[in-house]
Amino acid sequence: MMKSTMLTIAAAATLAAGAAAAGTLDDVKAAGKLKCGVSQGLPGFSNPDDSGAWTGLDVDMCRAVAAAVLGDAEAVEYVSLSAKDRFTALSSGEIDILSRNTTWTITRDTDLGISFAGVNYYDGQGMMVPAGLGVSSAKELDGATICTNTGTTTELNITDYFKANGMSFELVALENSNEVVAAYGAGRCDVFTTDRSGLAAERLKLADPDAHVVLPETISKEPLGPSTRAGDEQWLKIVRWTLNALIEAEEYGITAANVDEMMGSDNPSVQRILGAGDNDYGAALGLEKDWAAKAIKAVGNYGESYERNVGVNTPLKLDRGVNSLWSDGGFLYAAPIR
Repeated sequence: MMKSTMLTIAAAATLAAGAAAAGTLDDVKAAGKLKCGVSQGLPGFSNPDDSGAWTGLDVDMCRAVAAAVLGDAEAVEYVSLSAKDRFTALSSGEIDILSRNTTWTITRDTDLGISFAGVNYYDGQGMMVPAGLGVSSAKELDGATICTNTGTTTELNITDYFKANGMSFELVALENSNEVVAAYGAGRCDVFTTDRSGLAAERLKLADPDAHVVLPETISKEPLGPSTRAGDEQWLKIVRWTLNALIEAEEYGITAANVDEMMGSDNPSVQRILGAGDNDYGAALGLEKDWAAKAIKAVGNYGESYERNVGVNTPLKLDRGVNSLWSDGGFLYAAPIR
């Protein structure tokens, strides 16, 4: 990210400090809707269908928060943002939450006036090339022209990777994600690089997806997750604990279909998650006692959301891998609701 862009975001964050102090929760309740920043169209994560309805793993995060706060998962206004503009939109107050395949890094967490609530998808950067190029490894790409989005960690990662391997490259960085796909599809570049999940999604937009292959190298860590404006701890905790609730729901077998039935469970952990009986962890968040139950009922547990949007039976065909629960050998480990 260029220095001038960083300064613009920092200035917006300063101007928004007073607004954050006023309380995003109160603002969302007063408006009766949640303003959620999403991508410009990334299948499986945040993408509008032919009728304009948004779906995806990141969209489910918005819907879950809206259900927890407003009791209505449909009370969401989706704001489509470029990678370049997303942080300014959040820090300035244009949106209430950013849920847009965004990597959690120290610079973003300390310099941009935003706070990350957690990780809802563990990813890593990869590279896609036309099969006809005859390349089987990223180590064969010396001198290649590479397309990606501007304002992303991918620009920095690809520079580090090529420098570390003594290779040169030419970067074509475009602001609009569809422009990047079009440029790659038209042959303006030899390589398309972004998160591996993004490659699986963007590949579907190409005229002949099967004519392109994702190379085996993963060159970075990309923990993707939702973020909020810095300075509003209550709102940050609402988003963080909604994500934790969806993950814990999968651990304990709570699904969108059985929430009501599970309210009668004898398992104390289930009772705490759903706010059953005398359990009321919503009060400390400024929410109703059944806030998590509403979120789970709206979008299902994390596993349901994953399989519905990006799993092996979807066009993206992404297996759970490191995004499995910790008990299944993955990275997903939610802080307990207790």
